[in-house]
Parts: sequence; structure tokens; C-alpha cells
Amino acid sequence: MNEPTRYGTPAEPTALEVHRPTPLTPAHPAPVLPVQPGSIPAVASIVLPDGRVVTGYAVAPAQSEPLTAKPAVSRAAVNVALGGVGFLAVCGGLFLLTAFITALTALVTQLVILAAVIFGGWVAIQVLSASGHKGATTVNIRKAVIKRNHFHH
Repeated sequence: MNEPTRYGTPAEPTALEVHRPTPLTPAHPAPVLPVQPGSIPAVASIVLPDGRVVTGYAVAPAQSEPLTAKPAVSRAAVNVALGGVGFLAVCGGLFLLTAFITALTALVTQLVILAAVIFGGWVAIQVLSASGHKGATTVNIRKAVIKRNHFHH
């Protein structure tokens, strides 16, 4: 009884409790009435290959309820349903296409405006920088370097 547990220490002995079910008695016992079957089933006997005989009642297989026929769906109803689904798909596709074209147009418009602002800013800088230095002299760096190093042709 003192077998080691999985941790290596012997287990404490436990008391064994036995439970016996208490039968229930009905408050008003119903009288047992013999019921006669509608017909006495036939007894069948089968001889097994080893010579034993098995006897029993033949049981009829349970009859399932017949399946109710599904109502036929008319071809016109199917065509109308499929046409409705197709129409909704086309409407959804056109809505998405319209939304895409609108977004693309807005993007192109913004890009054109951005290009115009950048180009206009560049033009303004060129005009203002040219008008601000009217008395300046443009120097040809190549000729200046050659003259400084005394290279003459």
C-alpha cells in the first residue's frame, strides 16, 4: 500500500469508501399489465459452421420515412436570380471604376499644379537673380586660368 509516488516519497494510505446505490421506489407503483403483441413474430434458427444452433426472432429493418420531393425551381426564377447577381456585380464594378478614375484625375491635377509651382518658382528665381546683378561681369574661367599661368597661343 505504501508505494512511492512520482516524487519518490511513499504515498499516505487512504481509506477505501464503498458507495452502494439506493433503489428508488415510485410513490404510486403502476400495475403491470400484460400486453399482447399484434402478431407473434416467427422464430428463426441458424446453424453455425461449427454445429451450434442460434435461435432468435427475425427483426424487420426499420422503415425510414419517405423523403419529400423538393419543389422544382423554374428556369425563369434561376435566370432572374442570376441576372440580378450579375447586374449588382456590374454596378459595383462601375462604381469602383468611377471612383478609381476620379482619384486618378485628382492625382494628375495635383501633380500638374505641383509642377507649375516648381517651374514658376524656378522662373521667378532666374528673373530676380538676373535683374539683381545688372552690373556684374561674367568671367570665363578657362581663359582666366590660362592667363594666370601664362599660357599664350
